[in-house]
Amino acid sequence: MKAAPQFADWLSRTNDVTSRFIGAARIPGLINVAGGLPDPSLFPVDALADIAARAIREHPQDTLAYGPTAGNPELREALAAKFRARGVNVTAENVLVTASGSQALDLVGKALIDPGAPVACVFPTYLGALDSWRPRDPSYRHIDLADPAATRTALDGARYAYLIPNFSNPTGHLVDLEGRETLLAAATATGTPIVEDDPYGALYFDGPRLPTLLELSARGTDGPYEGPVIHLGSMSKQLCPGLRVGWVVAAKETIKVLSTAKQATDLCSNGLAQMMTLGAFQSGLIDAVHPKAIALYSARRDALCDALKTHLAAEFEWERPVGGMFVWARARDRSLDLDALVERGVEQGVLVGPGHVFDPLKVDGPALRLNFTLNDEERLATAMQRLKAAMQATRRKAA
Repeated sequence: MKAAPQFADWLSRTNDVTSRFIGAARIPGLINVAGGLPDPSLFPVDALADIAARAIREHPQDTLAYGPTAGNPELREALAAKFRARGVNVTAENVLVTASGSQALDLVGKALIDPGAPVACVFPTYLGALDSWRPRDPSYRHIDLADPAATRTALDGARYAYLIPNFSNPTGHLVDLEGRETLLAAATATGTPIVEDDPYGALYFDGPRLPTLLELSARGTDGPYEGPVIHLGSMSKQLCPGLRVGWVVAAKETIKVLSTAKQATDLCSNGLAQMMTLGAFQSGLIDAVHPKAIALYSARRDALCDALKTHLAAEFEWERPVGGMFVWARARDRSLDLDALVERGVEQGVLVGPGHVFDPLKVDGPALRLNFTLNDEERLATAMQRLKAAMQATRRKAA
């Protein structure tokens, strides 16, 4: 008889929601509006195939051999140049290339969290971040950006503050300029770093682009960037998620520490993926894909909100996001059993995201995260029809 291994305690506290979101795409007939998935029709397949083939032939060492832990030097410099163009005085030494934004979150937790240490977040927040840090067993505080004094209190003594200012996952909320300045003022007063997660920053549909926290913190400073912001970015929503290429931009000392943590994780990132990303930057491919994504996703945002209004206005309230990938639909009935609704939804042929998994502090009430980027307008309308039927079935079973 084989002895069973003793697994770490944190595994008993994790969830299967993310894997369900992704795996649902393989269930015949089920419309998945739960996961944060881009539309594969936007992937520039032929152009990327050409870039990959050329990179392997012309740069076999960079694509197929071990590489520097901190990332391909040319890619690091290309990323630094993009931020310099926005007024942030950084060099390649301020940039760490990661295996997508997910690894960046893991490295932040590995480098900054001790068991029980406080982390300040704007709740509801990204489930992937909570999953990344669960093995570190932090405690959490909610940041209320509408209240400067409360914001400062939340940050005081925290290891860092975490938020997604541009079209938050899960709520789609855009933090306004006042809220960003409030957070930076609190960080300056308390000495607490800010982890700015920005996977959706390129997906503005309406209105002018707001400066990132990194850009705001660099204003009026001379010399290399040494501010409090640890900025995370990714190719997943700008080009395609399968590349698994992300980055961290921060003070040089922070990059050194995170690089040490990364060395013990994977030694180095995928060389071919990095060279493909560099080629996409240099060829203008990312800029060519961007307007297509904005046109497609903004139309789908409108379609989802219109379908909600047609079928579910009596059951939910929501705000039309000005960018990103999600609509946050709050239940008018604060006693709604979300788990039952999700189960009835699968029976009706639609998968939705239960809001409580993003909100462990229960700051918000029952809500659904609804994605509009993966499905076309007709499927989104059908999904909301099915969700309406699931609501009716949930009420019947509760009666």
